[in-house]
Amino acid sequence: MARFGGWFLMERLRRRSRVLGEMGRALRLFLPMTRDVLLRRYRPVPWAAFLWMLAALAYLVSPLDLIPDMLLMLGLVDDVVIVGWLLTRVDRRLKGYRTWRARREGGDPPSGEGRGDGERPP
Repeated sequence: MARFGGWFLMERLRRRSRVLGEMGRALRLFLPMTRDVLLRRYRPVPWAAFLWMLAALAYLVSPLDLIPDMLLMLGLVDDVVIVGWLLTRVDRRLKGYRTWRARREGGDPPSGEGRGDGERPP
């Protein structure tokens, strides 16, 4: 019974809000990052982020699902869960871009985040 106490519920909500934040951040940064890559302003190209985003889009448009969409709510829930998981992977691959962008705009990079490749931004 202690497992369902207030602390347990608050901890689960806190973890879920972090995941939702990662998903939103990935969606907000992906298009500007793509533009900067195409215009050759940002290097190295985060290929993993592109692959994770491609997987998320492919899953959304694919007629194959883990749970068929005909089962109304369950079919939509599996789409949300899987695409959400994929977007958190995109967000993790954009850490270097967030740092580069913050430095370029004159701000400090988010704490604890680096490019991950050992290079300094231009």
